[in-house]
Amino acid sequence: MANKTGNYTAFYVTEPFHSSSLGANATKDFQYYNTLRMWKGADASFPFVDSHDKTYSVRDGSDWEFTLKPRLRERLRKSKNIIFILSSITTNSRALREEIDYGINDQGLPVIVIYPEYDTKQSLLVNGYLKQAVKNLWVKLPIFASSMSNVPTLHVPMNKELIKLALQDGGFMVESKKAPEIYKYSDN
Repeated sequence: MANKTGNYTAFYVTEPFHSSSLGANATKDFQYYNTLRMWKGADASFPFVDSHDKTYSVRDGSDWEFTLKPRLRERLRKSKNIIFILSSITTNSRALREEIDYGINDQGLPVIVIYPEYDTKQSLLVNGYLKQAVKNLWVKLPIFASSMSNVPTLHVPMNKELIKLALQDGGFMVESKKAPEIYKYSDN
């Protein structure tokens, strides 16, 4: 069995990467991923283990079938969960579909969904339930919407302390995961 210690972060970037010299950095969801990396860099105790560091990097123009797709799958096999950054700009891209489909439906990885446009647990909720505006984001990636029932999913805002709690929660790690269900932090 692969060493499943990483957090695989799935996020939208344009395909191919933005033609500017900024590359993937031109996409907002990629910047949120870099925020996780920044938090880890500033605080070694922050429990984010980047699965993207577990294999060598690939170039933007790499071949999908022979390089990119196998590398994504290798990283997912070395992961204990998926951190899915889901925002209003997230698009149903080939890479994101592959990451979510393979990660959930083949590897059975729990998903921690981070909503960067929300900053408190209360901002995600209405009367203790996830807001319809949050649920509407799920259909931006149909494979996610149709596969969520296969694994536990924890829905959190872009809040360092709540993300830290989520990353430390054994119920959202493949070896000790909770029952498939939609989870959230209560609003109190």
